[in-house]
Amino acid sequence: MKKTLFKYFVELTGNPVASALLKSVTTSRLSRPLIQPFSNAYRINEQEMEHPISHYESLQALFTRQLKEGSRHIDTSSNTIISPVDGVLSGVGKIGDNQTFLIKNYRYQLDEIMGIAKKAAPYKEGFYYIFYLSPSHYHHFHYPIDGEIVSRYALGGVSYPVNNLGLRLGQSPFSTNHRLISEMSTPFGNVAVVKVGALNVNSIQLYSSSKDCVKGDDFGYFSFGSTVILFIENHPNFTPTVGLDTEVKMGQSIGEWVQ
Repeated sequence: MKKTLFKYFVELTGNPVASALLKSVTTSRLSRPLIQPFSNAYRINEQEMEHPISHYESLQALFTRQLKEGSRHIDTSSNTIISPVDGVLSGVGKIGDNQTFLIKNYRYQLDEIMGIAKKAAPYKEGFYYIFYLSPSHYHHFHYPIDGEIVSRYALGGVSYPVNNLGLRLGQSPFSTNHRLISEMSTPFGNVAVVKVGALNVNSIQLYSSSKDCVKGDDFGYFSFGSTVILFIENHPNFTPTVGLDTEVKMGQSIGEWVQ
């Protein structure tokens, strides 16, 4: 019961009024008494947080926390792609013709997620990863590989919560949620990092408009609940190295181009 209540505070609901109220409480000092119980309920590793837990003034400040330097090992091999986030791998594999992606009992096509067929085209017959970030996870996202931003755009005017309630009641939540897509040009082809918000308004924060992508660098975070989808352009020598339902850490190698 306690974990369910806390989940509403950081993933919010599909109702704009309820979400606004929860957001107001979660971002204020009124939520400070909830910080330690939240940490205990989700067994958050307080030793890896940038600051002692007493430093955080609100539940949202804890949710968007940074980690201590060195808390994550970044695989720097030139032929690997790393997980951009901490999370659970709820989908992984090769993208087949007319494939749909099963996400929380709903199916979505590549075109729907990317917005238009032209944007989706480079990733057909490529590879995909779907990461679910629970309330317990570190909620910053990092570049999965070295490269350069060739396209950055937002889609969706309405966001539904990325949780079971929102996915039951929302109208195709992954294709209507506010989301930011960062497309990268890399030595192995294009890679798209799709950040899906879980609020009625944008909950995705970017640090800058720089086009330079350095593997492992932090380039933004989610203010509230979230999901990240990774699309990789088809390459004959690429192989995923992690399986479905794997708990992954940011910086961990999740695939490689065999040279």
